[in-house]
Amino acid sequence: MAEETTPGIREWRGLYESAVRIKEISPWEWMTEADIFGVQSPETGDLGFVSVMGMLGEHYAVSLYRGSEGIHGFLDLQMMGPFADPEGLLHIPQLQASFEDREQLDKRDRAIIKELGLKFRGRNAWPMFRSYRPSFFPWFLEAEEVRFLSCALEQLADVAPRFREDSSLLEPSGGDRYLLRAPRREGETLLWEDASMDVPSLDAPPIEVEMEVSKIEALGRLPRREARLEVDFFMLPTPVRDEGDRPYFPHMLLVVEAASGMILGHDLLSPHPSPETMWGRVPEKFADQLSEVELAPEKISVDLELLFDLLEPLAEEAGIEIELTPSLPGLELVREDLLQTFGE
Repeated sequence: MAEETTPGIREWRGLYESAVRIKEISPWEWMTEADIFGVQSPETGDLGFVSVMGMLGEHYAVSLYRGSEGIHGFLDLQMMGPFADPEGLLHIPQLQASFEDREQLDKRDRAIIKELGLKFRGRNAWPMFRSYRPSFFPWFLEAEEVRFLSCALEQLADVAPRFREDSSLLEPSGGDRYLLRAPRREGETLLWEDASMDVPSLDAPPIEVEMEVSKIEALGRLPRREARLEVDFFMLPTPVRDEGDRPYFPHMLLVVEAASGMILGHDLLSPHPSPETMWGRVPEKFADQLSEVELAPEKISVDLELLFDLLEPLAEEAGIEIELTPSLPGLELVREDLLQTFGE
């Protein structure tokens, strides 16, 4: 973690004090995950949405879902209910404060607690803070994240008791308008007040594809064969850490021949410097795979809309049909074997 992003002990103290207060209030006794409200960062103006977990008594936590990607990811998971993929949580940008058993903490967590002179005892008593970013392993907070999460917990301490007295406080009004805790400065004093806001429209970062024209032209010269290829791009469950970097989940671009299930190409890609950059490299990697096996198929099948959008221009230039299909039967067994191997 770069020096300028490392939280100071004063910032950590504020966050732990806010977490201890939330544990004392125990808002999960009357709040569900769906009882959300917004918080605006006084530092950046960014939005976060607070959700409380723990009503079932199994895992006590507070998540701050960041920005439009965070809230839309959260609402999508809520909509899917029991059919939601638990792995989906890793793709939603958020900051999380949870209350764990001591052995679940990292040595760095325990070192901060010791430096602060704090003591915790018992199950689900030890505060733990993590940052979630798409395609990256949950990791330790940076300074700005500590400050924003502190604000969110402080505002939860204000909102939760009021919601207990009046459950209409967090009922969406006018369709999708939610309570927003907004900061306002009067001189040197920071004040907070209730406002309302719509769920922001999804504003995902753009994906830029860079590819050499010669590689596109080379595809058109490849021998055309009566074959259908199934293509997938998926996250592997085992995190990788390059020296000095935040651990990440590598993604695999996998190509198989549909009829036989034979693997024709596989490449591992890293989400550094961003997941969008990683996705932008996919068309060129796919073109390289086809060139290596000297094959231009009649048809390409994919089951991800984003992958379809990225490969469609390439397929069109090369005169290859591409389809978006709900399943890839030839590829699924290979993918499951790979996921199991990497999972072990």
